[in-house]
Amino acid sequence: MIQSLKTFIHTAQHPEEADIIIQNGLIVDVFSLETYEADVAVKDGYIIGIGTYKEGKTIINAAGKYVMPGFIDGHIHIESTMVTPAEFSRALLKHGVTTVITDPHEIANIAGAEGIQYMLQDSKYAEIDIMMKMPSCVPATPFEQNGAALKADDLRPFLSHQNVIGLAEVMDYPSVLQADNEMLEKISMTIEHGLTVDGHAAGLSTDALNVYSAALIRNDHEAVTANEAKDRVRRGIHVLVREGSAAKDLLAILPAITERNSTRFSFCTDDKHLDELAEEGTVNYAARLAIKNGLDPLIAIQMATLNNAVCHQLKDKGAIAPGYSADVLIVENLNELRPSTIVKNGKVVDLNTLQAKHAEIPALVKESVKMKKVDKRSLEIPLQDGQKAMIIEVLPGKLITNKLIEDVKINEGFFEADVVRDQLKIAVCERHHATGSVGVGIVKGLKLKSGAIASTVAHDSHNLVVAGTNDEDMLVAIEAIEQMQGGLVIADKGQVLASVPLRVGGIMSEKPYEEVVKELHQLHEKLSSLSEETQNIFMILSFLCLPVIPSLKLTDQGLFDVDSFQHIGVGLKA
Repeated sequence: MIQSLKTFIHTAQHPEEADIIIQNGLIVDVFSLETYEADVAVKDGYIIGIGTYKEGKTIINAAGKYVMPGFIDGHIHIESTMVTPAEFSRALLKHGVTTVITDPHEIANIAGAEGIQYMLQDSKYAEIDIMMKMPSCVPATPFEQNGAALKADDLRPFLSHQNVIGLAEVMDYPSVLQADNEMLEKISMTIEHGLTVDGHAAGLSTDALNVYSAALIRNDHEAVTANEAKDRVRRGIHVLVREGSAAKDLLAILPAITERNSTRFSFCTDDKHLDELAEEGTVNYAARLAIKNGLDPLIAIQMATLNNAVCHQLKDKGAIAPGYSADVLIVENLNELRPSTIVKNGKVVDLNTLQAKHAEIPALVKESVKMKKVDKRSLEIPLQDGQKAMIIEVLPGKLITNKLIEDVKINEGFFEADVVRDQLKIAVCERHHATGSVGVGIVKGLKLKSGAIASTVAHDSHNLVVAGTNDEDMLVAIEAIEQMQGGLVIADKGQVLASVPLRVGGIMSEKPYEEVVKELHQLHEKLSSLSEETQNIFMILSFLCLPVIPSLKLTDQGLFDVDSFQHIGVGLKA
């Protein structure tokens, strides 16, 4: 450390020895929200000076362009992109995202500590900085079966890893409210290591927010309205404004952001499918969307860079200033934010030569689908003639769902899917320990006109979830997923129309991201002929199994009422 400091101090005084000089650009100052013309000197991966510099080993002329810090994504689940960390980084770097904060609780729910270790190992080959927070709630709740459990003692060794920076989203609010010793041990040991704790305050009241903040949980990505965002800011909770594939909260929260409070907001993604991410990026897209809808470009850039760095205590990231990491973007205008040049860790990136290496995949991670045979009887929903049913209603652009009570089609004492009413059957099948547990329910909002879709990407326990217009196609899809050890499947008229194998834990592909994008495009092309829904219904499907987000979800144990935190029946008393 001392030698590095000596080098930086020396080069700051003799910038002609710098590795890179970026000349004539307009620097985006995220501290004072202004731009000004100056040169930037870079040495050994760090910015060592701002001023007027004529010489250097490499000169980059940024005349007429803006020089800004690399984007930082404040919260994303890499597993949701369906590629490994190294491939994920190749897909994202081209958009100027140079650092992400990730929570590997998806793979942890499947393979426990061994899954986390795999993610850390593969991240060593990433082109961007992947900073991790340890999963706080594995399993997420006691109301479903998953693949592993992680106690405080299981997580403690990871807190000393150089790329681990905290405890990830605390979604088990009842444990916080009741001051559960195991949960408080996870929080306290994280804080004692000088690290931060992330929140998950979906649907919580202001009184509940008081509890979270008092427990030193000081950020949250679950605000879905401007008022919810304000309530969090008033309690010292940093708001991570989410814009992903299924949850699109940015435009709803935007009215809450002002020049006075903007430092208490930053952008995050949470979950985004690979095809969208490869085309759009993540927080760069969120910043551009916010600017398009009236937010000052400098505030948007600050939210996508410095604010995330401050929130997560990344003390050398997020700004163009001496002593900060040389993660630098050169962009032509501040509305589009599309980088023409990317400097990562002090080196100019050649996107055409990036080829990812990978960590070895453990057998526990690669052979994760263990199921008892699912038959037609497993999918039955008994109902009496005239009996109303409880239905999960999908809300466009939201992870929360509605609880509906409707009349349904009943055939010989059992529910029958009705495409006219958009009432489909949905089932969650346990796939970690071959218990044979299957939960069934009814869903509205997928707009599937024929066939079935199935997936082993099903937050957070990642059991097999399937929805369809008939039992036969649902069973075909289930069997196809079991044979390929996880993935996404579309079946219709007894045939598999398209699939995306995800053999890494049943949630990620071993293939290069470009190949996975092609598979996803083929999948969605086939799906467009079966469904009128324009949203990504595989992403929607994956969140219908998450029993920590209101209001009605489905687990392998059955229909789950998040508001009362208990399982309920599908049929209502006549």
